[in-house]
Amino acid sequence: MTIVDEQGRPEPPVDADEAATLLGFLDYHRATLAWKCAGLDVAGLRTTVASSKMTLGGLLKHLAYVEDHWFSRVLFDRPRAAPFDAVDWTATPDWDWDSAADDTPEQLFGLWEDAVARSRESVAKVLENGLSQPARRPWPDGLTPSLRWILVHMVEEYSRHNGHADLIRESIDGRTGE
Repeated sequence: MTIVDEQGRPEPPVDADEAATLLGFLDYHRATLAWKCAGLDVAGLRTTVASSKMTLGGLLKHLAYVEDHWFSRVLFDRPRAAPFDAVDWTATPDWDWDSAADDTPEQLFGLWEDAVARSRESVAKVLENGLSQPARRPWPDGLTPSLRWILVHMVEEYSRHNGHADLIRESIDGRTGE
């Protein structure tokens, strides 16, 4: 049974195996990002804090890219999904962050939600082989991360960016929360 908190986030299981625990925390942090970005218009998703250029819209687009990168490109050695496949990343390394200002809230949420759905499908396909399943795309140094490493990294990625999302959301409308 999944317990959902007052913000609509699924609580990670308190007594589960390693895979269910990691996936539970990843889904919790994904839902935290959705909560922090919920109900905002274009202006809200473009708001910055202090001297940072980071926006909630940029976070959604960046994390859509990160989902695609780790769970498709690295885990399965697939080509990047659209729109990431058409980007000259060398010329525009911050494209995901910068181009978010050109997108509507619906486009940003759709891109992120689609990437998360593809990631969940990808993980389900390899999880039966265990968390030690190596990715198909090695790093430039020849090392190959395991599914376990990728999941832990994604929990870290969302955790870090959810801290950014807290600050940005509070600056928009004063809403706070973990």
